[in-house]
Parts: sequence; C-alpha cells; structure tokens
Amino acid sequence: MAGRFAAKEAEPAYLAAWHSGALAAKADAALEELRACRACPRDCGVDRLAGEAGVCRVGRHAVVASAFPHRGEEDCLRGRRGSGTIFFAGCNLRCAFCQNWDISQQAVGRACPAEDLAALMLALQDHGCHNINLVTPEHVVPQVIEALALAVPRGLRLPLVYNTGAYDGLASLSLMDGLVDIYMPDFKFWEPATARRLARAADYPRRAREAVAEMHRQVGVLRLGPDGLARRGLLVRHLVMPGLGTESAAIFRWLAETLSPDTYLNVMAQYRPDHLVPGSPRYADIDRRPLPEEVAAAYEAARAAGLWRFDERH
Repeated sequence: MAGRFAAKEAEPAYLAAWHSGALAAKADAALEELRACRACPRDCGVDRLAGEAGVCRVGRHAVVASAFPHRGEEDCLRGRRGSGTIFFAGCNLRCAFCQNWDISQQAVGRACPAEDLAALMLALQDHGCHNINLVTPEHVVPQVIEALALAVPRGLRLPLVYNTGAYDGLASLSLMDGLVDIYMPDFKFWEPATARRLARAADYPRRAREAVAEMHRQVGVLRLGPDGLARRGLLVRHLVMPGLGTESAAIFRWLAETLSPDTYLNVMAQYRPDHLVPGSPRYADIDRRPLPEEVAAAYEAARAAGLWRFDERH
C-alpha cells in the first residue's frame, strides 16, 4: 500500500517557476497585494508597502520570531536533521487559546526584509534541514515569495512546507501554486459560531474548506520519498479540543468525502488552556485538557469517515 504514495526524487516545485521566469512575475504580483492588502480573508485594505498594518499587525516586512531546525514536527518532516522552521510573528486569527499568543498577537520578533528572509532559508539549508517550514505564513505570502525569488538563484533547493492555520486567501494560494511542495493546514473548527467565539472569524470554516480544497488541488495527497520524508502533497492537522468532538467528526467526513480518504491526517492531542482561557467564565468549557477518551473518539471518528493515513504521535 505504501508504494501508492511513494514519490520519485524530484526538484522542489519552485525551481520550474524560477527557470520559466514565473517566480519573478509572482513576486511582482505578490507585492502589489500589499498596496491595498488582500493577502488573507481579513481584506484589511491597508497599504503595507507604506508600513501600515491591519489585523495581523505586520507591515512592509515579515516579522520572524525564530528560525531553527525543528525536531518536534511530524516524522515525515523532521527526519534526522530537523525541519527548517521559520516562525512568523503576527496572525490573522485571534484564537483565545493560542499557545504562542506572545508572538502571534503582539507580533514580537525581528523585521526581516526579503534579503534577510532569503538568508534565513539558506542558513537552514546549510544546517542540513530537510525542508523549509513556513509557520503561520498566511499574512506574509507576498514577503515569502519576494524572499524566494532571491533565495532560489542563490542555491535554495529544499522542499517548501506551508504550515498554516487554514485562514488563507485564495488569491494568495494562487500565487503559491507551483511554489509549495507540502501544504500543512490546521483545520480547527467546523461551526461558524465556534469560530466566531474562539477565533473572532465566523467565516473561518468556509474559508478553511475553500483553502484546503485548493491546496489539495495543487499538490494532491501526501507522497513520501524512499527515506520516508514528505516530498509533495497535503498533510492536515486537527487539534482535538474539549467538547468539540462533533466538529472534529464533521471535518474528518469532509476531508474523506470531498478530498480523498487517502488524506494524511495528524490528530493532535496537545491542547492546553492558554492565553485568554485559564480562569475565564467565557471559556470555561475549554478550560481543561482533552480527555483521553475524547482523543480516542477523534481517531475513531476519523477512521469511521474512511481516513486511514495518520501521524499518531500525541
């Protein structure tokens, strides 16, 4: 069965775009998105080229909180030498339970012009990382493409991982088409009311469905190289949260029925109360860790939906 999802050794997707000249054209088009920003579903319309910032609190240049070889990612990403992770500060969601709220909500980090961001990618490659893992890139897609256009001619050759909360704009994903090798969205909520209360984004479920479907269209199901590392495709994460089992089940059914039962899924059990949740009456229902039986029920729901390819580390 594993052979069905084996990938031939191939160059990263963005190399073809570079050779054809499409990468430079995408970089120019992406920067125009910043002039009246429509990079994500918030559609703030601010002029980020002039340094203005909208919901994400990030202006002209991407802000990087940290960059390092991450050895805690999925096995097919971390391998032996780690995933070359770049954590972007700022976020277009307002998750009440965010475990990285200090960097996501306050945009704490170092402003990185394109030259600096390209240098970070190349440094992670020189360190021996297996891929470049862009964490929370939804609001900095133009800056990422701008940096890629500089890094690729300088020798960047690692697969590109787009590690997102799934609140992505279709226009931005269209620009990333042909550049991303592995999409890794975290599909969080199914119900608009839940998304409104917990992330201040009632349209999140609809936007996430549109975004994840587009990601699947671009790269298909996840395929692995002979070393067991991801080469191309979609890897979906889902964080199990207290009391939201019916939403998990709905997400799993959608993945299996709309995309493919071969969709690779990481059911994550590491939720803990954080940020605005601890001690708040407003969030009392999620002010606890998920119970073992809730995690087990999530796996059961995924299998009942027809999904079978799992990363089962908790």
